[in-house]
Amino acid sequence: MASFLNKLAGIKEEEEEQEVEAISNQEQDIQENNSVSSELKKEEAPKKDWLDENYEGQLSVDVYGTDEEIVVVSTIAGVKPENIDISISGDMLTIRGERTQETEEKADDYYYQECYWGGFSRSIILPVEVEADDVSATLKNGVLIVRLPRSKKQKSISVRVKEE
Repeated sequence: MASFLNKLAGIKEEEEEQEVEAISNQEQDIQENNSVSSELKKEEAPKKDWLDENYEGQLSVDVYGTDEEIVVVSTIAGVKPENIDISISGDMLTIRGERTQETEEKADDYYYQECYWGGFSRSIILPVEVEADDVSATLKNGVLIVRLPRSKKQKSISVRVKEE
């Protein structure tokens, strides 16, 4: 059928074969370019580098409760107590700080560079109301422990139903 239409259009068989081959080659080139292009994009894609100067690390924490208090535990080795800020606003506890590197080595000198140096923070929504004035924090052997006494205020109230 194609040859009949080609005859009507004035296209010879060898021209048809050349045209089909050219189209096939173009399609193959496009596929190869797309695969090369996607590989280059993967390599060139800007990675969100955790060593970027604007990056702020996030603390890992354990949070648990006892009858008397909520306890937050975090490992923050290499941080001096004066470089830690703990604040409570409403039902939110925020721990901020900065881990500074004692010596500055050139990036070319490293075989591995996995330790995080710089600012960090973590905000935690507290599960219960706490006595903000009685919060205490200790740092021992690189482990921060924040103790938040539970509020003594009773939030629950009882309502009597009257009959009318």
